[in-house]
Parts: sequence; structure tokens; C-alpha cells
Amino acid sequence: MTLSKSLQKTPVTIITGFLGAGKTTLIRHVLENAKGRRLALIVNEFGDVGVDGDILKSCGVENCPEDNIIELANGCICCTVADDFVPAIEKLLALPQKPDHIIVETSGLALPKPLVKAFDWPPIRAKLTVDGVVTVVDGAAVAAGRFADDPEALLAQREEDQSIDHDNPLEEVYEDQLLCADLVILNKADLMSKDEIASVTDQINTTVPRAVRVVETHEGKVASEILLGLSAAAEDDLASRPSHHDHEEEHDHEDFDSFALPIGEVADVDAFIARLKNIADQFDVLRIKGFLDVTGKPMRLLVQGVGTRFRHQFDRPWTKDEKRNGALVFIAEKGIDRAAVERALHAH
Repeated sequence: MTLSKSLQKTPVTIITGFLGAGKTTLIRHVLENAKGRRLALIVNEFGDVGVDGDILKSCGVENCPEDNIIELANGCICCTVADDFVPAIEKLLALPQKPDHIIVETSGLALPKPLVKAFDWPPIRAKLTVDGVVTVVDGAAVAAGRFADDPEALLAQREEDQSIDHDNPLEEVYEDQLLCADLVILNKADLMSKDEIASVTDQINTTVPRAVRVVETHEGKVASEILLGLSAAAEDDLASRPSHHDHEEEHDHEDFDSFALPIGEVADVDAFIARLKNIADQFDVLRIKGFLDVTGKPMRLLVQGVGTRFRHQFDRPWTKDEKRNGALVFIAEKGIDRAAVERALHAH
């Protein structure tokens, strides 16, 4: 006997993945190709400027209206479950038209397992189930060794100093996101050779201790029927999703710094993007994203950078009541010199 729709648990898909892997682009594609599903979305950002939520709200998709999109910008969603996540879920479930499926986009620095654990809470378990954890991987970055330690360099350092404690927080975050996955999206495959795709896929299969499908794509173009409907019930399967942080009471993001900087009117976009590339290279910035006011243009410019790779396009017109205030979020490992970044940003 089939449960009535009012008694069925609402499926939730958690989209995780490192900074700049392409989560927002993937979700936008799903929203625009929902195949009749009524969707709702919770977006969690690491940074003061709500770039991802703003991009998704501008989709104008009938099956996911703006009221169905909730943005949480108070830090990592998995650290603020009771204060932020549960009220957001309750708000979505109370909508006049209850969503058929909820998508949660974590920040690029989030560990997905604590969020999955939250679905085991009695008030959430009764209403929701984790349909699947989808991990988006920037294949080109991994192929370039962005998250891999250099064994020879480490050995040389240890020979010089036996007390050295080598730790790579970037790699831990990346691996934790893979270890929790029910499906891995190998994004930006168009920037990789066949050998690189095979190598990264092999790395993923070696890291994840269970059979997980790896889907190659570019621009986040994955059919909604591949992402939604996995029926993983991940909250019942926590033991097979190991984490580097399983024995910690809680985790934090002290390995990373994030700050937003206001940006005045930009006259020469190409020169400004070149300056951002230099800053990303000089200060080892992981992610730069935000909006710019370009001289003489009625539309705002969306800028997204991963390392020294940048993309920019005009995404929508500035509204009449909106102040044309440009701003960029910078995310880097702990210790970045914010003042030096500001000086480099405004240097001429």
C-alpha cells in the first residue's frame, strides 16, 4: 500500500564539493530541467556576499520560485543545524505548495557528514530523508594536483625536521566530501585529457570505500533524473561514510579565512580580471567571486575565480532601486594578508 503524499518523507539531495567545483552551475541546470518536479533550495555560503543564492534566484524557474529558495550565510550549515537549518526546512515544508524535492547546496568548505547526521534527529527524520549526497569535483584542478600532497617534498622536510606535522586541510575537506558521496560529478571534463580523466576517476574510486558512480560532465550539465531519485537514505548509512573528523566533538573552519571587499566602479574589465589573477597567484587565493559595477553598462558583471582561472559575464540588469555596489569575496587558507590583498586590488 502506498503512503499518501502527506505522509511520505520529502527527499533531500545534498550537493557538496570544493570551492569552485561548479555546484551552483549544476543546480541551476537542474532547476531549469526539473521535469515537472516542484523544487525547493537551501543555499549555504562561506562569505559575506550571497553570490550563489543570488545567481539561483535569478533563474526565474516556475518549478522553483524565489520563495522556495532560502539562503543561509551565517557560516557552515553543518555547524548551525539547530539555529539555521531546521528553521529553514520547517519554512519550506510549510509552503502552500509543499516541495516534491529539496536541494541543499553546502558551502565549498563544508563537511557533508555532520549535515547528514542531522537527518537522524527525530523531528527531521519523521519528515525528510537524504535521497543522496552528490559531490561535485573540479576535475581539472584535481588533475593539476591541487589537493594532493607532494610525497618527495614531505620526505625531504621530515628528514630536516623529524618533529614536523604535515597536514593539508584542503585535502581533508576534499576527501571528506568524496567519502560521503552517493554520486560523484566529475565536472570540467572538457578541460582534461582522456588520460587525466582516467587518472582522476581512479583516484576517486581508490578514495571512496564503496562503489560510487562517477559521471563526467562540463558546465554542470547533468540530467535531473541522474541526480534526483537515488533513494540512498544516507541517514541510515552513516557507518559506510568515514570522515577525517569522526572522533571530534565538532569541527570548525579555522584553516580558512574569508572576507568581502567593496569594489568601486570598474572601467576596464580585462585589466581588472588580470589584476585578480595576479592576486590569486601571489596570495594563493582559493576562490574569488562577486559582482561588479562596470562603467556605462546597465547590467552587473558576475565574476567567479577558482585559483587563477576566471570567468565573468553580465548576469542581469541592475534594478532601479538597487545601489550599484560592487563587492568580491576572497577565500584562502588561514594567514592570508588581507591588507596586502586590498593594496594589490587598488594598485594602479
